[in-house]
Amino acid sequence: MAAQVIDGRQLAAELRAEVGREVAALRARGRVPGLTVVLVGDDPASHIYTRNKQKVAEELGFRSERIDLPATTSREELLELIHRLNADPEVHGILVQLPLPPHLDEAEVIEQIDPRKDVDGFHPVNVGRLWSGQPCLAPCTPAGILYMLRRVGVDPAGKRAVVVGRSNIVGKPMAALLLRANATVTICHSRTQDLPAVCREADILVVAVGRPEMVTAEYVKPGAVVIDVGINPVPGTKNKLVGDVHFPSVREVAGYITPVPGGVGPLTIAQLMKNTLEAAKAFWGLAN
Repeated sequence: MAAQVIDGRQLAAELRAEVGREVAALRARGRVPGLTVVLVGDDPASHIYTRNKQKVAEELGFRSERIDLPATTSREELLELIHRLNADPEVHGILVQLPLPPHLDEAEVIEQIDPRKDVDGFHPVNVGRLWSGQPCLAPCTPAGILYMLRRVGVDPAGKRAVVVGRSNIVGKPMAALLLRANATVTICHSRTQDLPAVCREADILVVAVGRPEMVTAEYVKPGAVVIDVGINPVPGTKNKLVGDVHFPSVREVAGYITPVPGGVGPLTIAQLMKNTLEAAKAFWGLAN
């Protein structure tokens, strides 16, 4: 029996609706959560991402601002802007769109953002809080995946989870969130020996390696939940994308599977809105 396909677009719509209701309630009390996105340079993909984020923020009632800077922006100019946003009481979330031009140090820029406004969840303080089990702003894609799992009735507690990929954006924070949810977690990477055998141990398999359709049916335990984070353009086609999982073969083995597109991607922006809302509530002393 083929796996149940998880509809990321529907789940993202539900999460956005939840956030929108809370934002409306706050606005009724005269409080408007604010998100500022900083875009340096003219990378086409970054322009699309930031436009989508701004559009969703406006639809949900946030005070949304996008600051476009030229690719020639100096380190001093960018850091001065971040410090100004850190001090602005109307800005509750700051997102500096990556990648940055080569002359700018991404790690340094991220570290200059106030951790309480770091809605990407990349600041070392938030990373440390995540791994030590403290309240924090977690990276949006892994947090969105955890929301997805819970919404389809998959409780990670006591399950074997395998994360393929160890990036700071997805792999490592995904492992930390699954560990916090009481899963038994294995992180795999390019040096992992007999990767298919390790993956077959997983009740929950999260794949984020950036290699088109690498994970095939032989990697998957029957009935496992397979979450595909990959977004890979298909050469020679117009706008066709595939994930890191070979969807047709894995669907015949797994219990649940996410499609590409329409799986994990939509949850990322919805979770960004959730993070911004939580940052604003914490600023006002209204945190849950």
